[in-house]
Amino acid sequence: MNNSYAYRIEGGYPVMGEIACLGAKNFAIKAMIAALLGESPSLLTNVPAIGDVDITAELLTSVGATVERIDNMSLRIDPTTTSTSIVPVPHSGSNRAPILLLSALLHHFESVAVPVVGGCKIGARAIDFHLEAIREFGGVVDETDEGYVARRVRPLKGTAIELPYPSVGATETCLYLGVLAEGRSVISNAAIEPEIMELITMLRAMGAIIFTTPGRDLHIEGVRRLKGVHMEVLGDRIEAASWACLACASNGDVTVHGVRPETLGNFLSYYQQIGGGIELKSVGSIRFFRNGELRPAVIETDVYPGFSTDWQQPFAMLLTQAHGVSIVHETVYENRFGYLKDLSVLGAHTQLTTHCLGGAACRFRDKNYEHSAIILGPTPFKAASLTIPDLRAGLAYIIGAAVARGTSHIAGIEYLERGYGDIVPRLASMNLQIERVKIEAERGM
Repeated sequence: MNNSYAYRIEGGYPVMGEIACLGAKNFAIKAMIAALLGESPSLLTNVPAIGDVDITAELLTSVGATVERIDNMSLRIDPTTTSTSIVPVPHSGSNRAPILLLSALLHHFESVAVPVVGGCKIGARAIDFHLEAIREFGGVVDETDEGYVARRVRPLKGTAIELPYPSVGATETCLYLGVLAEGRSVISNAAIEPEIMELITMLRAMGAIIFTTPGRDLHIEGVRRLKGVHMEVLGDRIEAASWACLACASNGDVTVHGVRPETLGNFLSYYQQIGGGIELKSVGSIRFFRNGELRPAVIETDVYPGFSTDWQQPFAMLLTQAHGVSIVHETVYENRFGYLKDLSVLGAHTQLTTHCLGGAACRFRDKNYEHSAIILGPTPFKAASLTIPDLRAGLAYIIGAAVARGTSHIAGIEYLERGYGDIVPRLASMNLQIERVKIEAERGM
């Protein structure tokens, strides 16, 4: 990745063709950390060749674990060579993995130190959920200028903990802690996203005893040891939804391979409600297209099985092409609409408000965050220059540039490539006129 590069996109043409989803970033890096809990090597397949995976691999090797890329899609992780619990700041970038390493390594060391975590600037990430979970399992956590230090004087003990919010990251921390803790643990109000259920499947295959309930409770019987496992990374449902929105917004026709339809859940219903068409093809393949005039909608993001916050940006781009007034109420992150203001240069007509424009219970009510958006469409887009502010907004900008007539330039592509690698060849194969160019050569940007 190099921030001296940008994308040049000639828009205004239907995007048509086929594309295969990468393995899900949100599961791959969590599976890499879970591999540290085993007493023998694990093999992960369908691992995306992206920046976040590279950063996580660097973090694992920094503590002595052996990470070997077997081929472009497979990683072999040997935790038996792990030799230290002091995690340095990764030189190749930052993501959310360090806070998860804190709990995974605490089973093997009496003290673990990790750097301050990073990631996209889309709102506060509840690190305190993670730290409090460690304390509930019997650990002690100190916050320093450099990061966090967790300590234990005896093996971790099972506990009953109710998460104040069904946070994906906090649920992962509790799983890492509970599977090797002594005794029984009950995690209430846990996240149940497909990536969480996949992590539970992996941990079970490693020897963990985890029971799920009809609600959001996880019951864990701690075991003394776990073994390595062979695990395939599921397809990225966030990426699949983005390609669906790209197909519909550009009046194109795209078949997406490598995604389980059930992981898309309510997205498929909203997509069809506004005028998108779907056709299930072979196993793991879905055709997306426009099925008539696009209609407005009221969308509220929520934890799974609700409408994912990571679907919000590409879907908002699609709503700019719908006939009428649409509402998007963001209830997961308080600062995820910054990209909409930038899209006015393309021609989007949007307005942000601090009011909760929806019926869902919202943590941000009366807190002065601009977390609801009003979108008026359809608006014809004109080419413009944009800078990507975060990973998920990056794909939304790609959609906007594809719809806009003329040549657009998109900078800040390091955010996008951290999560999706070099997407240019994949998009170019679908009739999208896209090039990766040096910014120095594009003085007009």
